[in-house]
Amino acid sequence: MDLVTPNLGLVVWTTLCFAILLFLLGKFAWKPILAAISEREKSIESALAMAEAAKEEMSRLTSENDELLKQTRIERDLILREAKQVKDHIIAEAKEVANVEGTRMIERARLEIENQKAIAMADVKNQVATLSIEIAEKILRKQFEDQRKQDQLVADLLKEVKLK
Repeated sequence: MDLVTPNLGLVVWTTLCFAILLFLLGKFAWKPILAAISEREKSIESALAMAEAAKEEMSRLTSENDELLKQTRIERDLILREAKQVKDHIIAEAKEVANVEGTRMIERARLEIENQKAIAMADVKNQVATLSIEIAEKILRKQFEDQRKQDQLVADLLKEVKLK
């Protein structure tokens, strides 16, 4: 039971040691410990503030990024629309030019065909005329070789001609 009952000397010396220890700790240890705790608290608060600022900045950047994406999509759609209009315009112009050129070529071919046809017809007429003249010449030579046939032809022609 001696262990459980405190002795007055032990209590005094324990109290005195505790007071000295408390004084020494207060004099030398508490200030650096409290300063370290205060510094640690400030650094934690600073880190939290920086994290909050980074979160706000990230939110702002995300919204800016979304806005830029929307603007980019609008610009892309506009560029695609303009490109389609330019393509349609170029195609329409090409079709128009092709139609005009085709019509012009067809007209030129038609004129060339008509010219060739006229040339061929003139050539045929010339050949027919030449042949006709040659045939008539041969017939007339045959007919006029004999004087009696000539007289008979003149008489027949005079009978056919009537004076008005």
